[in-house]
Amino acid sequence: MKIRTRYAPSPTGRMHVGNLRTALYAYLIAKHEGGDFILRIEDTDQERYVEGAVDIIYRTLKATGLLHDEGPDKDGGVGPYVQSERQKAGIYLEYAKKLIEKGEAYYCFCDEERLSGLKKEIQLSDGTVKEISVYDKHCLHLSKEEIEANLKAGKPYVIRQNNPDSGKTVFSDIIYGDIEVDNAELDDMILIKSDGYPTYNFANVVDDHLMGITHVVRGNEYLSSSPKYNRLYEAFGWEVPQYIHCPLITNENHEKLSKRSGHSSYEDLIEQGFLSEAVVNFVALLGWSPAENKELFTLQELVEAFDYHRINKSPAVFDIGKLKWMNGEYMHALPFDTFYEMAEPYIREVVKKPYDLKKIAALVQSRIEIFPDIAEHIDFFEKVPEYDISMYSHKKMKTSPETSLEVLKEVIPVLEATDDYSNDGLYATLKAFIEEKGYKNGYVLWPIRTAVSGKAMTPGGATEIMEIIGKEESIIRLKAAVEKLTAEIG
Repeated sequence: MKIRTRYAPSPTGRMHVGNLRTALYAYLIAKHEGGDFILRIEDTDQERYVEGAVDIIYRTLKATGLLHDEGPDKDGGVGPYVQSERQKAGIYLEYAKKLIEKGEAYYCFCDEERLSGLKKEIQLSDGTVKEISVYDKHCLHLSKEEIEANLKAGKPYVIRQNNPDSGKTVFSDIIYGDIEVDNAELDDMILIKSDGYPTYNFANVVDDHLMGITHVVRGNEYLSSSPKYNRLYEAFGWEVPQYIHCPLITNENHEKLSKRSGHSSYEDLIEQGFLSEAVVNFVALLGWSPAENKELFTLQELVEAFDYHRINKSPAVFDIGKLKWMNGEYMHALPFDTFYEMAEPYIREVVKKPYDLKKIAALVQSRIEIFPDIAEHIDFFEKVPEYDISMYSHKKMKTSPETSLEVLKEVIPVLEATDDYSNDGLYATLKAFIEEKGYKNGYVLWPIRTAVSGKAMTPGGATEIMEIIGKEESIIRLKAAVEKLTAEIG
């Protein structure tokens, strides 16, 4: 049997990391076995619908490489693939009425006032008592004539599932095993709401069956409602798909990952300078561990390696530090032209002078983890920041402010005399000066780099920086350093 999975998002805004993981795992399960990955838009909750959210779904799936085989834009013969369109086609009402005919569902005409008074205490399997709102099956006992009269009079109604109120239902999940629940806890859940729209649970079951879904991936927050799905499948006489419930994703404080974290959605992460490929790789490891000791995967490598039986039960921690490390690995491996195209806007925000931005990009590519890191590495190209002359002290280089001042005074005329300000040319000039004076390389290069950058750490060495800023600016900065050292040493 061909594996068919689906991603069925609600268009309510940006794609949460948990939803991206659901889409990714569903995609990997299907593609690992050469199956189909289906996109279905669940837009029946009109109150939560956000304009433009469907476009976000398409854009995110395309950017992450999770390309669907069937969906609203790719008819595979089991459409429509948008629930509101399926509702208009009468699919859900048709199947709800089939359950009514089988005695597995019924019309309910109770008003809000009556429903609000329904409370009952139930004893759970662990012996504790819990108060819940449980419908009392009042309308189940209406006669055929009463039902027809109410319908003819246009009385508002819902359609409820007729669940047993005794015995147990067993639900089986690939990750969590068998889960047993007392039927008394299930309630006669609503299948069709008073506005004619299906409930989430009912639409899911009908759509998954009609679309031939074999494996359903979703978050473990749906585990408690899963027995209701089994009851529906049994009521229809349909085969139950394999269910894979994924563990909760938490922040570093082991709290549920929320919008307040600032990185809960895919678009948040992209805006913060992360690469799409790194995000996908990282999200794959939020609850799944590969058989091999490996962390960096391309999407195709994930397809080949993914075994859903290795998904964990315990919550997955969204470690932003690990994501930054992983992103850095991807960043460093990018072809330079690709990196420059993405980095250029960040460089231009900082460097306004007419320098060779490609040379600056080449210096920072191996040193950053996310694009916003660029600013702190290159701000000195625009202007030397204020700095303390203690930066000229370096034990290993055997330098101090005093020795640095003397070196700079000696080397400035040499650098003024040369016109070759290429990296290689500058290095050759300074190498000759160093050999002539009998100095160590660092004894000369450390003061020069400090003088032209004003920073203890830079993405390039002295000659690389001077090549970019050019002869005139280099000499200006070196002379300014001499004045600063002279003034402060006294």
